[in-house]
Amino acid sequence: MVEMTRTYEPDNSLRKGYPCLLREILEEFVKNRWLTYQLFRRDFLSIYKQSLIGLFWVVVLPIFSVSIFVALRYSGVLRVGDIDVPYAIFAVLGMAFWQLFSTGLVACSQSLVDAGPMILKINVSKKSIVIASMGKSIVVFLVQILLVCVLFLGYGVTPGLAIFLVPMLVLPLMLLTAGLGFIFSLLNGILRDIANMLSIFLTFFMFLTPVLYARPRVGLLATVTAFNPLYYLISVPRDLILRGATLEWLGFLSASCGCLVVFIICLVTFHLTETRVTERI
Repeated sequence: MVEMTRTYEPDNSLRKGYPCLLREILEEFVKNRWLTYQLFRRDFLSIYKQSLIGLFWVVVLPIFSVSIFVALRYSGVLRVGDIDVPYAIFAVLGMAFWQLFSTGLVACSQSLVDAGPMILKINVSKKSIVIASMGKSIVVFLVQILLVCVLFLGYGVTPGLAIFLVPMLVLPLMLLTAGLGFIFSLLNGILRDIANMLSIFLTFFMFLTPVLYARPRVGLLATVTAFNPLYYLISVPRDLILRGATLEWLGFLSASCGCLVVFIICLVTFHLTETRVTERI
């Protein structure tokens, strides 16, 4: 009689191969789409539930921020370069794209820590928690785009037809935000200072990115901008909306491909390590 020996090994997702791994991730997204929506709805409503003016804060804050730069520009303190459109439209539109990235990344990085009590009690999809936290920045972006449309009417400026392609043009920026958000949510679970450091870094990095000023032609900042993918992800959609044309297609396509690669790598990394998140939070 031959005695059979059974060997138990820890689950290793990499042995299934990357195609199988990506299929598992996609199936998980589809399976938990209702959960993702409910988490987004809960988080979004809780922010403005006890607020006096509620969703109007989404409009008030960017207007206040841009008004400071408008005042600095017309007082001669700030030089924003050669801009052939009303500066208010230029600045608000740039801030809308930037805040989609910055606020979304900070929210994603804090999502798992904020959901710590729920993660400890319920076997819930961690990916849904991270993706749902990004939903607030998307709603804020849509409201700010409506504000831009109002500014177009107020200044009597006709936007380019690319304004109808905003969902497609902003997709690479959303992929980059979600991809980095997955990684920073894990890091923030290990070291809680990550979210605070990220907020400070993004504030500093915004001034290195031509969001509120035109791209410099010469100098160190011009060199840095040429290698800054966020410049292309923000300036190209803005140029298409404001002027109907852009000279930065190559940079935009290169940055978009890079965003897709970053998103896939970060998503797979998160999928392979999320089972160890609970013990860190």
